[in-house]
Amino acid sequence: MFGFKPKRRKPQTVIADDRLRHVAFIMDGNGRWAKKQGMPREYGHKAGAETFRRITGYCKDIGIKIITVYAFSTENWKRPKNEVDTIMSLLLMYIEEAIRDADINRIRFIFIGNRSFFSRTIQTQMNKLEAVTVKYNNDYILNMAINYGGRDDIVHAVNSLIASGAKSVTEDDISANLYTSHTPPPDLIIRTANERRLSNFLLWQAAYSELYFTDTLWPDLTDRDIDKAVADFYARKRRYGGI
Repeated sequence: MFGFKPKRRKPQTVIADDRLRHVAFIMDGNGRWAKKQGMPREYGHKAGAETFRRITGYCKDIGIKIITVYAFSTENWKRPKNEVDTIMSLLLMYIEEAIRDADINRIRFIFIGNRSFFSRTIQTQMNKLEAVTVKYNNDYILNMAINYGGRDDIVHAVNSLIASGAKSVTEDDISANLYTSHTPPPDLIIRTANERRLSNFLLWQAAYSELYFTDTLWPDLTDRDIDKAVADFYARKRRYGGI
């Protein structure tokens, strides 16, 4: 899911406005894409890395201020060790490149999820990337959900409130203690690879998010696919339970 710096086309079709501040991605289909190529799953993650860089860059180009990507779930540790090791290697490579290019990209990076499961090296680099990019708080934010689960997020928030001495809590209390408390809920969640479920992603935050599903496998996702998703979003009327 992490990797290189491919060239992106200039935005031509859509421009995001205040109705679409936050887009979240469930990046699905790397393994199936690799299988179609007759290659091991690890090859799909490397291709997905290129797509990750290109798509998040394009979203920034068209004015989307906040992007959240489901990079590694709490359940992904169940995958074969060589696949997990490849993902960890790509993650570390990406973080180190992002630190190096921080002043060029001008994006604030925030890791959401329980990072205690990662190696000391990866945790150190996560902390460093967050520290060197915190000054870009008012520009663009990229939330990277790493060892993240929606249920775990809610449990984490409730336990934080209990630890603070809370005897009862409100919805606002829980929202303020989620890993994503620094950002508004996603306006749009895009999932690739013909899957139509949230898979434990942003369960609390997605209460009124618009959902967009595409058959395209993540490594094949293009800027034009993003244009279609954004256009579809703008064609909807968000009622939030009203008329």
